[in-house]
Amino acid sequence: MKVAEFNYDLPEELIAQHPYDKRDEARLLVMDRTTQKIKHTVFKQVIDYLNPGDCLVINNTKVLPARLYGKKDTGANVEFLLLKNLQNDEWETMVRPGNKLKPGTKVSFGNGLLKAEILEVLAGGNRKVKFEYQGIFNEILDQIGLMPLPPYIKESLKENDKYQTVYAKYEGSSAAPTAGLHFTEELLEEIKKKGVKIAKVTLHVGIGTFRPVKVENVEEHTMHSEHYYIKKEDADLINETKKNGHKIISVGTTSCRVLESVADENGFVKETEGDTSIFIYPGYQFKCIDQLITNFHLPESTLIMLVSSLAGKDFVMKAYEEAVKEKYHFFSFGDAMMIL
Repeated sequence: MKVAEFNYDLPEELIAQHPYDKRDEARLLVMDRTTQKIKHTVFKQVIDYLNPGDCLVINNTKVLPARLYGKKDTGANVEFLLLKNLQNDEWETMVRPGNKLKPGTKVSFGNGLLKAEILEVLAGGNRKVKFEYQGIFNEILDQIGLMPLPPYIKESLKENDKYQTVYAKYEGSSAAPTAGLHFTEELLEEIKKKGVKIAKVTLHVGIGTFRPVKVENVEEHTMHSEHYYIKKEDADLINETKKNGHKIISVGTTSCRVLESVADENGFVKETEGDTSIFIYPGYQFKCIDQLITNFHLPESTLIMLVSSLAGKDFVMKAYEEAVKEKYHFFSFGDAMMIL
C-alpha cells in the first residue's frame, strides 16, 4: 500500500490558525459506515450519536508549555523544546541552533529563573539536558514556557489553556489530543446525564505525531513510541460496557492507540502502564473501539491511515474531499468528524 494513496488537496486557508471561541461550536462531519452516508452538524450535537450504556474514552494528558527561549552565556539566542523527562531534572530536548549547543554549554531562561547545561548529544541530534532552578519545575514552565504548537500554526496563542482539553490532568505531552478540544464541561455533564459512561486513559503525545512518513510503502514505516497508562476503575468501565453489548467510542486517535495496544483478542482491557508504538493502518482488525471522534488530519499522515483503517480508505478520502468542498477547518484547531 502506497503512502501517496492517503494524499489529498488542501487549500492553505482551510488550516485553522485559531481555536474556536466556544469549543463545542466547531463543525462535525458524521460518517455512517453502515449507510456510507455523510452528515453535517455542529459538535455539541455529538450527544445525539451517543446512547445510554455507551462509554466515551478520553485522554486526560496535559500539554507541557515545553517551548523555551533563552540565551547562552555569550548572549546568543537559543530555543529548547522539551521532549521527554529522562530522570529527575534531566530531559531529552530538541534544540536550535543545534550546531552551537555542544556538551558543557550553559543556557539561561526567564532571566535566570531556569538554567540548563547540555550533557550530551543523543541519537538524531537531540540533547540530554540538566536543568537547575529554585522551586517547582512545572510552575516555572507555566511562567516562562510557551505551548509547542504544531508547525502549520503560524500565529501565536494568546491563552495557553486553549491548547488543553477541559479535562487535562497529567502533564507530559508535547501536543494536545486535539479531538478532545471540542468538549466543554457542560457538554460532558449532559453526556453523563444521558447515561453515557466516561472512562479515562492517559497517553502522552510525542512530537513524533507531527513527523512526516518518509517511506513510499505504508508497511515500511516505523512508528514513534509514546507512554500510556490506564487505571483499574477505567478498565472496569470499558469492560462492563463491552460485556453489556454497548459501544466504546474513542475520543481521538491517542485514546484509540491506548485501547488497541492493551486490549486482548476479545476487546477487554486491564490496568496497565507502558509504551506503545502501535501502527494502525488499513487491514488492521480493531479489538476494542467501535466508533471514533477525531479531527481532520494531515495528508499522508499515520493518523489519516488510522482513520482509514476504521472507516475504509475510499470512504475517508470521499469525506475529506467533501470537507474541503464545504470549507471545514482542518488540523489541531479545526473541525471534527465522528465515525459511526
